[in-house]
Amino acid sequence: MSWGRLPGVGPKSAQRIAFHLLSTDPTDVRRLAGVLMEVKDRVRFCVTCGNVAEEEQCKICRDPRRDLTVLCVVEESKDVIAIERTREFRGRYHVLGGAISPIEGIGPDELRIRELMQRLADDTVTEVILATDPNLEGEATATYLTRMLRPLGLRVTRLASGLPVGGDLEYADEVTLGRAFEGRRSVDD
Repeated sequence: MSWGRLPGVGPKSAQRIAFHLLSTDPTDVRRLAGVLMEVKDRVRFCVTCGNVAEEEQCKICRDPRRDLTVLCVVEESKDVIAIERTREFRGRYHVLGGAISPIEGIGPDELRIRELMQRLADDTVTEVILATDPNLEGEATATYLTRMLRPLGLRVTRLASGLPVGGDLEYADEVTLGRAFEGRRSVDD
């Protein structure tokens, strides 16, 4: 694998990384390789929510203090981290593993929507918060999920405005994201 295939690393950055590694002490390079292998071996995805975890379940799913009746649906694990930084949300999460994007060939079947529906089958959850990114793909995903969830009789909410359209939750500051949670609204036709 070349460095240029990593997200956010262009050809020039890849070249700089490669030359840096060539001039780095071999012990440090081996240490980096070891850390990367350890991460790959130890980190997995939570069997319940799809978040990153070192055990079968992530810390959030194992926490008995979390509200079982509210489920926040996000695109990626990085979104869970962003929301947790606000300290505004005390429910549980469901990570979809992406967003609907016909251009990239990602449809509902490529996301963890089937697992979401299975989690909702026991009637424990009463509210689903759709916290997908406020961009075209995130909105398409939220619209699709709203149509799937409405017949279940759940309260379906979407994060309030205040988040920049075309942005990612990962880059929102804690105050903006916290206010978006406080001002979330019901999803209506």
